[in-house]
Amino acid sequence: MIKTIIFDFGDVFINLDKPATMREMNKYKIKALSENLLDINQQYEKGLFSSAEFVKSYQTEHSQLQKQHFINSWNAILVDFPEYRYQFLKKLAEEKNYQLILLSNTNEIHIDWVKENVSFFEDFKACFDAFYLSHEINFRKPDAEIYEFVLKEHGLKPEECLFIDDTKENTEAAKDLGIHTWNIEPTREDVIDLFTAKKELF
Repeated sequence: MIKTIIFDFGDVFINLDKPATMREMNKYKIKALSENLLDINQQYEKGLFSSAEFVKSYQTEHSQLQKQHFINSWNAILVDFPEYRYQFLKKLAEEKNYQLILLSNTNEIHIDWVKENVSFFEDFKACFDAFYLSHEINFRKPDAEIYEFVLKEHGLKPEECLFIDDTKENTEAAKDLGIHTWNIEPTREDVIDLFTAKKELF
């Protein structure tokens, strides 16, 4: 019996275009990221660098990159947040049949863009019993620590939880802890079909 539903954010609620950032950076003659920058990306997602330090790291390796050009490129991955998904979540929250938790690998620059561009973001956030962004809690998926943190924080039993994420390695890591999962395929599946797609759990 599922008592808690844990949602990812990107490509579950907000649509992403994951190759878009590199497409934009190509305009500034950046064809690939160094191992150093890839590592810094993960550290920034864990909140271990400030946004200013993060931008500076890119400018250190790519001096031609102006701050706003970089931020625009970084945010190009974020497409749109269909309001019908918010309405689905709102109804779910109003019914109070499940504890609702958001658990997302999201950095400060991205969430600032969302706050500025999604008019119902605060109402969306208020639907959740807990709202965890990786840069605020200093953990990121697929590390086991982030799932263990949520389980411990809320006294959850893994077998009573369903975790929804679009990234296979994230759902596999949760599954290893005994959590039920839905590895959603955003090109052909939608979170609003939850109770049809995973009806065997409900």
